Order: sequence, then C-alpha cells, then structure tokens
Amino acid sequence: MGARCSKLSACWWPPHFKSPRLENGAAGEDGSGVPVFAEYSLDELRAATDGFATDRIVSEHGEKAPNVVYRGTLFSSGATVAIKRFGRSAWPDARQFVEEARAVGLLRSGRLSNLIGCCCEGGERLLVAEFMPHDTLAKHLFHWETKPLSWAMRVRAALYVAQALEYCTLKGRALYHDLHAYRVLFDVDGNPRLSCFGLMKNSRDGKSYSTNLAFTPPEYLKTGRVIPESVVYSFGTILLDLLSGKHIPPSHALDLIRGRNITVLMDSCLDGHVSSSDGTEMVRLASRCLQYEARDRPNLKAVVSALASLQKDASAPSHTLLGISQDAVKENAEQVSFSATEKAYATADLEQVHELLENEGYDEDETASFKVSLSSWPGQPSESIQVKKNGDDAFQSKDFTTVLECYSRFIDTGAMESPTMLVRRGFANVVLGRMEDALEDARRAEGISPEWPTAHYLQGMALIGLGMELDGHEKLRIAASLEAQRTELQREFRSFELLWFVRHLLSVCTASVCVCV
Repeated sequence: MGARCSKLSACWWPPHFKSPRLENGAAGEDGSGVPVFAEYSLDELRAATDGFATDRIVSEHGEKAPNVVYRGTLFSSGATVAIKRFGRSAWPDARQFVEEARAVGLLRSGRLSNLIGCCCEGGERLLVAEFMPHDTLAKHLFHWETKPLSWAMRVRAALYVAQALEYCTLKGRALYHDLHAYRVLFDVDGNPRLSCFGLMKNSRDGKSYSTNLAFTPPEYLKTGRVIPESVVYSFGTILLDLLSGKHIPPSHALDLIRGRNITVLMDSCLDGHVSSSDGTEMVRLASRCLQYEARDRPNLKAVVSALASLQKDASAPSHTLLGISQDAVKENAEQVSFSATEKAYATADLEQVHELLENEGYDEDETASFKVSLSSWPGQPSESIQVKKNGDDAFQSKDFTTVLECYSRFIDTGAMESPTMLVRRGFANVVLGRMEDALEDARRAEGISPEWPTAHYLQGMALIGLGMELDGHEKLRIAASLEAQRTELQREFRSFELLWFVRHLLSVCTASVCVCV
C-alpha cells in the first residue's frame, strides 16, 4: 500500500475491519428497498443488542431447538432489526448454516420479513432480519386487549401469507418449518408478513419440520419427510386460527366441519361481521388444505386466487384495519438518527472523517491545556513553525507518511503535545493500518481534552479496527453524547448572545429617544 494518495476509500481499511455496510457502500440496497444480505460479526450484533440484554428480548421459545429473538439497532445505519440467536447445540456445521442463510437471504418480497444477514463465529449462530414492530398474528388473535382482529384483516393476513408461500415456492424454497400464527408478523404499516426464520431449518439435523405433532402434516408423521404440498396443510392450520380465534388441532376442526358444526368453529367475536357465504367459503378452503392425502389439497396458486375473491375493504390501509394510529406508524418508521460525525466514524468513511478533521482545524487547542516546551525542540525554534506547516499541508494533501514524520517531531520530543496533532497523527496511523498506534494517540488526546468528542470518536474507530467492536461502539456512543452536549451548549450560547444583542439594541434606542426628547 502506498502512503501517498489523492483520495481515501474503503481500500485503506485492513481486510478484517471491513464491515458489510462499508463493503456495500452507499448502495446498501438491492433495488427492493431492503439491505443486501451481509455477514455480521458477533461483536456487531452484541453491540446492537446491548450485550444481548434481557430487555431486548422479543420472543423466546423452542424446546428441541431453543432460540431467542432480540430487537437490535445496527450502529452503522440506525436500522432496527430482529436478531435470532440459536442455542449452542444448533447448527454444528458452520458451512451449512451460512449456505442456508445466504440462500434464504436472496429472497426479497414485501410479504416476508426479509433476511438481511447472519453471523457464524465459534459456536454462535445468529440470523438478522427486518424488524416487525406490531407483534404477531397470534398476539392479535389469541391475546388481544381492546378489540378482536377484524374479519377484513384476517382475510388479508391469510392472503398475504399465501402469497408469501407462493413466492418462496416459485423461488425454490417450498418448505416452511413450524408454520403457525406466531410466524406471521405485522410491519411498520400494519401489513402482515411471513417470518423468514421459518425458511431455515429448526435444528441441527434439519428433520424437525414441526415442533407440535398435532399440527404436523400426515405425510411427515408417516415417513418423516415433507413434500411441497406439506406447506399447504400447514397453511390450513393458519386458516383455522383465523376462523376460530384460537389454536384448534386440525383433527378436531375437521370433525366439526364434517358434522356441519361450523358455528362452533367460528370465533364468536365475528358474529354479525361475517356473511354466511364468506364464512362457509373460508371453512371450505381450510378443509381442502387439511386433506389427509397431499394430492387432494389445492396448490398455492389456487389458494391465493380463492382468498383474493374474499377480500373486504381492499382499499383500506392495513394500519387502519389493525387499529394503529398514523402517529404510531410514523414513530415506528423512524430509525435511530446518528449525527454525520458519528456515522462517518461508525461506518469507517475515511474521506468524510478526514474532511471533518480538516474543518475542525485547531479549535480544540484554543481551549485545551497542554504541554509546550520548545526548549525540547531538536533544532532551531524558528524551524518548528515550518515543520508544523509542513505537517498541516501534508495532512490536507493526504500525504500521511509526512504527517507522521512532522507531527512526531513535536510529540515524541516533548516540544508540543497538541490534542489536534495527536488526533491527526492518530488518523494517519489508521490510514496506514497502525491501529494500536492510532488508539494510543487518541487516548493521549483524550487525556488532554477529556470532553473532546473527536478523541473518543477516533478511539472508537481504532477499537473497531482492532476487532474490539463492542468496546468501539461504546466509545462511539460516549463521543456522540459529548457531541450532543457541546451542540446544546453552543445553541444556548448563541441564544444568550442574541438576547444580549437585542437588549443592547433596545437600550441604545431608548437612550436615543431620551436625547431627542
């Protein structure tokens, strides 16, 4: 790597440091509006979940394959994501896990909560998906608080799930593991989506198609194998949930249907809200999906067509049908916002960081107390002025080898330990791949100016470069907090200056009036 350059880019970073967001650049989406699939480090996901804190857990289940899903915030983008962490016994074959995740990560549909990444380090196996803020279908069906789920939304949920399954089948992912109402989630706009997690196998042997035998396709119970038609049977159990408002085993539901006890099957909350013909058609569709013989079940295209004809209030927004206010939609749509400075350091945008340091100049040195001892200068004192100028010019032109030479003559001889010089030399060390030296310079700058955000930002970037991402992100958070405090103080000072100016102007005007009188 040459030391002189006219432009900084991601290539300056050591290979182990490049994050998925840096690799993908600004075009972090694939045209679908969803980030491209990426592999994350364990430290990134640990930082995103505050160390896998318990208050970040959104679901925890599974006996054969225990797993926990966390709500996380990716520091590089501010995006809120769902992070599924498998038990340590799951997926012992790391290569198989990554290959499976990459395959699912290629799927992109507005009917899925799309998989956007994975992590495979040591015994850890994690998946990263779009976060759905408005709970599961199970919550709205079985545990509602203010009002039950409307018939229009139940039919819409059935249609959207069927469309998701049809899309996955067309893309070669016909099998869906553990399809139930907890796998259906509601996005920021209240639209039902099918979780991508069910497209991954449940356990290390990949044989656990369903964790509840009462809802398992007959062919799986007979042979231990599933076929494309198996997902239609599982979808039939979803239709039963939507019809009844409770989790009814298929065998019991079919007995009710055969005995024409449809009213017993239907959710009493729907009385007076569903026409007899619509209710009967939905029951008939569920019955067909739950046929014992796979060949007697309809294909997904036929299921989608049947449900499309049952749609009610098709023009109504999903958030209206779900009872979500527009304010709640806007609130959940907002990502965690980062300042331009914070984002530049977090995403290793070296070009932007260099520009920030250039614009900041030596402002910090004007308020900081640091050692100046030109008697330690190895040459003539007048020479020091030219050496500093050479260092500043080199920093501006991105000649980082010269930056190190010039600033080190001040710092290492004890002639001057300027916080700005330390940070600039630290940045030069970052560019040249000397992360430990960069971290040391940033820490020395913090020692001189403890509340200077830039010193903390540079430490965070260097720590991440050394692979200590959890510590690095924590430093970036501290820097962002200090930056916010400074911004607020500057705002208050400007307000005070304006107030002083107005009062002074009024006093002058008053004095002028008195003189005139």
